[in-house]
Amino acid sequence: MAGPLSGIRIIELAGIGPGPFCGMMLADHGAEVIRVERIGGRLRATDPLSRSRKSIAVDMKSPQGVALIRELARTADGLIEGFRPGVTERLGLGPEVLIADNPKLVYGRMTGWGQTGPYAQAAGHDINYIALSGALHTIGRPGMKPTPPVNYLGDFGGGGMMLAFGMVSALLAVRNGGAGQVIDCAMTDGSAVLTGMTWGFKAAGMWKDEAGVNLLDTGAHFYDTFACADGKFISIGSIEPQFYALLRETLGLADDAAFDAQMDPSQWPALKEKLGAIFASKPRDHWCDLMEATDICFAPVLSLADAPDHPHNKARGTYIEVAGVTQPAPAPRYSKTPTDPPRPAPKVGADSDGLLGELGYGTDRIAELRATGTIG
Repeated sequence: MAGPLSGIRIIELAGIGPGPFCGMMLADHGAEVIRVERIGGRLRATDPLSRSRKSIAVDMKSPQGVALIRELARTADGLIEGFRPGVTERLGLGPEVLIADNPKLVYGRMTGWGQTGPYAQAAGHDINYIALSGALHTIGRPGMKPTPPVNYLGDFGGGGMMLAFGMVSALLAVRNGGAGQVIDCAMTDGSAVLTGMTWGFKAAGMWKDEAGVNLLDTGAHFYDTFACADGKFISIGSIEPQFYALLRETLGLADDAAFDAQMDPSQWPALKEKLGAIFASKPRDHWCDLMEATDICFAPVLSLADAPDHPHNKARGTYIEVAGVTQPAPAPRYSKTPTDPPRPAPKVGADSDGLLGELGYGTDRIAELRATGTIG
């Protein structure tokens, strides 16, 4: 694969959610990512999180399978895994073993709670991790229960993306002469990092510790979504004075003195009600014709079905088709090291023979490993 990470080899001990997302990010940007799958597992060619990989199917509980993965890890720059703390150690594939084999190896560990702490061995999901970090508390309407933002914030933003950043950072350290190391990436920690600006606002007295009453959490009338006459929605983010003035002018509110109190939270509910009534009087297309691509800070709220067909997304190629299915294109983009189009996820074990051949295994030895159930 072409891209800025071309020449980097990553071993991915297959899991779900944030681990594959990290693998996708690394593969999208040029790394050779080899998924080690359990024998009998399945991958969907249409799954974006599994795209652009190689696949080898190995019995990780057998001594022969463990030895094979250790050999593979000796050829790698990094490894990522998403098991509970201690699982890879019990398999004989923990960081002490693999970094002793390969002192330059970057060993990335993806968990919800982290490798240490009272919750470390407990099960959990995105909703739990962002609850404990305080992030979930900030998301919701006033007086209503918190609203999980799907699993974008913990699994992907604070998890897979954070681990991808950690892997690249540690790989750069190795390139600069450093040793291999372990990355303890916890989704609780990562989602906490994503709330950094909110903590800054709180310290400055600009954030109330409740949801739906603040500048950026839909408390303000100029930063929210609004229903239109056809039941579709638009988004408004007219924070800066010049953008707010343009919003007022466009809606015929320039002379309405009530809207002079932009930054007075006590006036926000009443002003939001007025804006809501205006936007509800016309269909979404009317507001798009009036406001799209202006400095009002406006965009229609598009469904997953509609987003790929929007002219801006089409012009940028924000969505692509892989294996006949629409999915997000790799991001960000590079001026000097452009990336290749993603490949569909492989069949499990599709690259077993080729990868073992690179390790010096002959056809008879590969056939023997397959016959004994060590590989699939």
